[in-house]
Amino acid sequence: MGLLSSKNQNAKQAHVLLLGLDSAGKSTLLYKLKLAENVCTMPTIGFNVEMIHLEGDLPLTVWDVGGQEKMRAAWGCYCEDADGLLYVVDSTDQQRLEDSRKEFKHILQNEHIRNVPVVVLANKQDVPGALSAEDITRMFRVKKLCSDRSWYVQPCCAITGDGLAEGFRKLSAFLKSRTKSRDTLAFFKQK
Repeated sequence: MGLLSSKNQNAKQAHVLLLGLDSAGKSTLLYKLKLAENVCTMPTIGFNVEMIHLEGDLPLTVWDVGGQEKMRAAWGCYCEDADGLLYVVDSTDQQRLEDSRKEFKHILQNEHIRNVPVVVLANKQDVPGALSAEDITRMFRVKKLCSDRSWYVQPCCAITGDGLAEGFRKLSAFLKSRTKSRDTLAFFKQK
Protein backbone atom coordinates (compact mmCIF):
# COMPACT_ATOMS: atom_id res chain seq x y z
CA MET A 1 0.00 0.00 0.00
CA GLY A 2 3.04 2.31 0.18
CA LEU A 3 2.57 3.55 3.69
CA LEU A 4 2.12 7.01 4.86
CA SER A 5 4.26 9.41 6.68
CA SER A 6 4.44 13.07 7.41
CA LYS A 7 8.21 13.31 6.89
CA ASN A 8 8.30 16.17 4.43
CA GLN A 9 6.81 19.01 6.46
CA ASN A 10 7.86 21.57 3.81
CA ALA A 11 5.83 19.95 1.06
CA LYS A 12 2.73 21.72 -0.14
CA GLN A 13 -0.35 20.24 1.51
CA ALA A 14 -3.93 19.98 0.38
CA HIS A 15 -6.98 20.35 2.61
CA VAL A 16 -9.43 17.55 1.80
CA LEU A 17 -12.94 16.97 3.12
CA LEU A 18 -14.02 13.39 3.85
CA LEU A 19 -17.82 13.36 3.89
CA GLY A 20 -20.66 10.85 3.70
CA LEU A 21 -23.59 9.64 5.77
CA ASP A 22 -23.00 8.15 9.20
CA SER A 23 -21.91 4.49 9.04
CA ALA A 24 -20.63 4.83 5.46
CA GLY A 25 -17.14 3.91 6.71
CA LYS A 26 -15.33 7.27 6.61
CA SER A 27 -13.29 6.93 9.80
CA THR A 28 -12.66 3.23 9.25
CA LEU A 29 -11.16 3.84 5.81
CA LEU A 30 -9.19 6.87 6.98
CA TYR A 31 -7.49 4.92 9.77
CA LYS A 32 -7.04 1.82 7.62
CA LEU A 33 -5.10 3.94 5.16
CA LYS A 34 -3.18 5.93 7.79
CA LEU A 35 -2.28 3.07 10.15
CA ALA A 36 -2.52 0.07 7.79
CA GLU A 37 -4.66 -1.74 10.34
CA ASN A 38 -8.31 -2.10 11.27
CA VAL A 39 -9.30 0.28 14.03
CA CYS A 40 -12.52 -0.05 15.98
CA THR A 41 -14.27 3.25 15.33
CA MET A 42 -17.25 4.90 16.92
CA PRO A 43 -19.60 7.37 15.24
CA THR A 44 -17.70 10.61 14.73
CA ILE A 45 -19.12 13.43 16.79
CA GLY A 46 -17.58 16.52 15.29
CA PHE A 47 -14.53 15.69 13.19
CA ASN A 48 -11.17 13.92 12.98
CA VAL A 49 -8.17 15.48 11.26
CA GLU A 50 -5.34 13.32 9.94
CA MET A 51 -2.35 13.82 7.67
CA ILE A 52 -2.16 11.26 4.88
CA HIS A 53 0.93 11.08 2.72
CA LEU A 54 1.17 8.25 0.24
CA GLU A 55 4.66 7.84 -1.16
CA GLY A 56 5.18 10.17 -4.12
CA ASP A 57 1.87 11.96 -3.67
CA LEU A 58 0.82 15.31 -2.30
CA PRO A 59 0.40 15.33 1.50
CA LEU A 60 -3.29 15.57 2.37
CA THR A 61 -4.79 17.06 5.53
CA VAL A 62 -8.02 15.07 5.71
CA TRP A 63 -11.00 16.43 7.62
CA ASP A 64 -13.28 13.49 8.45
CA VAL A 65 -16.55 15.17 9.42
CA GLY A 66 -19.36 13.29 11.17
CA GLY A 67 -22.24 12.19 8.95
CA GLN A 68 -25.13 12.15 11.40
CA GLU A 69 -28.11 14.18 10.26
CA LYS A 70 -27.39 17.03 12.71
CA MET A 71 -23.74 17.21 11.57
CA ARG A 72 -24.62 17.36 7.88
CA ALA A 73 -26.05 20.83 8.38
CA ALA A 74 -22.54 21.94 9.44
CA TRP A 75 -20.67 20.37 6.49
CA GLY A 76 -20.69 23.68 4.65
CA CYS A 77 -18.64 25.27 7.47
CA TYR A 78 -15.72 22.98 6.60
CA CYS A 79 -15.70 23.84 2.88
CA GLU A 80 -14.04 27.25 2.91
CA ASP A 81 -10.42 26.14 2.43
CA ALA A 82 -11.09 22.74 0.88
CA ASP A 83 -8.96 21.76 -2.09
CA GLY A 84 -10.76 18.46 -2.72
CA LEU A 85 -13.65 16.25 -1.65
CA LEU A 86 -13.72 12.55 -0.85
CA TYR A 87 -17.35 11.42 -0.56
CA VAL A 88 -17.95 7.97 0.93
CA VAL A 89 -21.01 5.93 -0.01
CA ASP A 90 -22.14 2.74 1.72
CA SER A 91 -22.75 0.73 -1.44
CA THR A 92 -24.91 -1.76 0.48
CA ASP A 93 -27.31 0.63 2.22
CA GLN A 94 -30.17 0.59 -0.29
CA GLN A 95 -32.52 2.37 2.13
CA ARG A 96 -30.31 5.45 2.50
CA LEU A 97 -28.76 5.75 -0.97
CA GLU A 98 -31.23 8.45 -1.94
CA ASP A 99 -30.40 10.43 1.24
CA SER A 100 -26.71 10.07 0.45
CA ARG A 101 -27.26 11.21 -3.14
CA LYS A 102 -29.17 14.29 -1.94
CA GLU A 103 -26.42 15.20 0.53
CA PHE A 104 -23.80 14.73 -2.20
CA LYS A 105 -25.71 17.01 -4.54
CA HIS A 106 -26.20 19.58 -1.78
CA ILE A 107 -22.53 19.77 -0.77
CA LEU A 108 -21.43 20.16 -4.40
CA GLN A 109 -23.50 23.35 -4.54
CA ASN A 110 -21.41 24.98 -1.80
CA GLU A 111 -19.71 28.05 -3.30
CA HIS A 112 -16.41 27.33 -1.52
CA ILE A 113 -15.90 24.01 -3.27
CA ARG A 114 -17.02 24.92 -6.76
CA ASN A 115 -14.75 23.20 -9.24
CA VAL A 116 -12.71 21.28 -6.62
CA PRO A 117 -11.93 17.70 -7.63
CA VAL A 118 -14.13 14.93 -6.24
CA VAL A 119 -13.49 11.26 -5.62
CA VAL A 120 -16.50 9.18 -4.60
CA LEU A 121 -15.51 6.08 -2.64
CA ALA A 122 -18.04 3.29 -3.24
CA ASN A 123 -17.35 1.51 0.05
CA LYS A 124 -18.21 -1.96 1.34
CA GLN A 125 -17.52 -3.72 -1.96
CA ASP A 126 -16.74 -6.89 0.04
CA VAL A 127 -20.40 -7.29 0.98
CA PRO A 128 -22.57 -9.41 -1.36
CA GLY A 129 -25.08 -7.26 -3.21
CA ALA A 130 -22.99 -4.07 -2.99
CA LEU A 131 -23.67 -1.69 -5.85
CA SER A 132 -20.75 -1.30 -8.25
CA ALA A 133 -18.88 1.94 -8.87
CA GLU A 134 -20.76 2.19 -12.17
CA ASP A 135 -24.10 1.83 -10.35
CA ILE A 136 -23.11 4.55 -7.88
CA THR A 137 -21.94 6.80 -10.72
CA ARG A 138 -25.32 6.42 -12.43
CA MET A 139 -27.50 6.66 -9.29
CA PHE A 140 -25.65 9.71 -7.96
CA ARG A 141 -25.66 11.38 -11.39
CA VAL A 142 -21.95 12.07 -10.92
CA LYS A 143 -21.29 12.88 -14.60
CA LYS A 144 -23.91 15.63 -14.52
CA LEU A 145 -23.22 16.96 -11.02
CA CYS A 146 -19.44 17.02 -11.48
CA SER A 147 -19.30 18.24 -15.09
CA ASP A 148 -17.45 21.38 -13.89
CA ARG A 149 -14.61 19.51 -12.15
CA SER A 150 -12.38 16.45 -12.21
CA TRP A 151 -14.09 13.43 -10.67
CA TYR A 152 -13.73 9.70 -10.23
CA VAL A 153 -15.70 6.91 -8.54
CA GLN A 154 -13.48 4.33 -6.83
CA PRO A 155 -14.78 0.98 -5.55
CA CYS A 156 -13.24 0.20 -2.17
CA CYS A 157 -13.43 -1.71 1.08
CA ALA A 158 -12.46 0.05 4.31
CA ILE A 159 -11.97 -3.27 6.14
CA THR A 160 -9.52 -4.85 3.67
CA GLY A 161 -8.09 -1.58 2.37
CA ASP A 162 -8.82 -2.54 -1.25
CA GLY A 163 -9.14 0.55 -3.43
CA LEU A 164 -8.34 3.10 -0.71
CA ALA A 165 -4.85 4.05 -1.84
CA GLU A 166 -6.08 4.21 -5.43
CA GLY A 167 -8.87 6.61 -4.49
CA PHE A 168 -6.57 8.88 -2.49
CA ARG A 169 -3.94 8.79 -5.25
CA LYS A 170 -6.55 9.75 -7.85
CA LEU A 171 -7.55 12.77 -5.77
CA SER A 172 -3.89 13.68 -5.24
CA ALA A 173 -3.29 13.51 -9.01
CA PHE A 174 -6.30 15.78 -9.62
CA LEU A 175 -4.95 18.24 -7.04
CA LYS A 176 -1.45 18.24 -8.55
CA SER A 177 -2.89 18.83 -12.02
CA ARG A 178 -5.08 21.65 -10.72
CA THR A 179 -2.10 23.29 -8.98
CA LYS A 180 0.01 23.07 -12.15
CA SER A 181 -2.79 24.70 -14.15
CA ARG A 182 -3.08 27.53 -11.62
CA ASP A 183 0.70 28.03 -11.51
CA THR A 184 0.88 28.15 -15.31
CA LEU A 185 -1.99 30.65 -15.45
CA ALA A 186 -0.36 32.81 -12.76
CA PHE A 187 2.95 32.71 -14.65
CA PHE A 188 1.35 33.97 -17.86
CA LYS A 189 -0.61 36.65 -16.02
CA GLN A 190 2.68 38.03 -14.65
CA LYS A 191 4.15 38.40 -18.14
